[in-house]
Amino acid sequence: MKKIINIFIALSALVFSTSLLANKIGVIYDSGGKFDKSFNELAFRTAERVHNELGWDMLEFEAANNTQIEQGMRKVADRGATLIVAMGFAQADAVAAIAPQYPDVNFVAVDVCWVDDPAGNIYQACYLEHEGSFLVGMIAAMASKSGTIGFVGGMDIPLIRKFQGGYEQGALHVNPNIKILANMTGTTPEAWNDPTKGAELTRGQIDGGADVVYQAAGGTGIGVLQAAADAGIYGIGVDTNQNWMHPGSMLTSMLKRLDLTIFAQAEKTAAGTFEPGIHFLGLADGMVGYAIEDGQVTAEMQSAVDAAAAEIVSGAITVADWSQ
Repeated sequence: MKKIINIFIALSALVFSTSLLANKIGVIYDSGGKFDKSFNELAFRTAERVHNELGWDMLEFEAANNTQIEQGMRKVADRGATLIVAMGFAQADAVAAIAPQYPDVNFVAVDVCWVDDPAGNIYQACYLEHEGSFLVGMIAAMASKSGTIGFVGGMDIPLIRKFQGGYEQGALHVNPNIKILANMTGTTPEAWNDPTKGAELTRGQIDGGADVVYQAAGGTGIGVLQAAADAGIYGIGVDTNQNWMHPGSMLTSMLKRLDLTIFAQAEKTAAGTFEPGIHFLGLADGMVGYAIEDGQVTAEMQSAVDAAAAEIVSGAITVADWSQ
């Protein structure tokens, strides 16, 4: 019996030590909420993929407000995270403070492009959203019958103006006379999680003649797309493929492939080939684009948009960055 007990203790110790050594991915969600059907949820689903396919443990922190981000990030690091994903520009200060204190932890900072990195452990993912938005702006203009389209952004910040600017430039590329209505939801982080306000703004644009509305508003965008579907006009989703949300009413979605970034850096962390630095990710890298599945993009639209995408990559078309 004593021998059996000793074997059990030894096995328990092995399991415990193995769990301590296991790779762990930690996700610090942005203020839009974990299940926003967009930006944050894409990170969550990717962390699940890392767990299922790479065998990593998974840690999460969802802050009630931005003042809790640094504390939450530190807790996730202290719990043994191997790779921490910081979702959104509002986490830049926390990453800048925490990363140097945990040089053995790697960080993927999404939408952060300016942080000093003395420890060399931060991958700063800077997406060229204006390039992808140009493409869905073209699609919106080609689909519109009224000659008026809309845009609803979340928090009024330079990042969201990149989405708006690309969208407007793409629409004007197709139809120089098109009318574009645009609204931001607010100037505080609450603007990311107000679907009622999103629906209200959308209905106002519909009253103004818009028959296609593009949302870049996090959880608020759920209300935008619902209002568009209720009114029988087209909605355009963002970040992930949201076409499934309202079949028949979704024209397309602008894809921002942070899922590919996160998964790739998890693989590279495990292999010891993590890539710190500032990385600009656009059409040329396959990191922004548009969704066809379950949408209403015709073959004619696709042909025109793909030709424009090639010209953006070659430099023949320049898409201005409205965040500058």
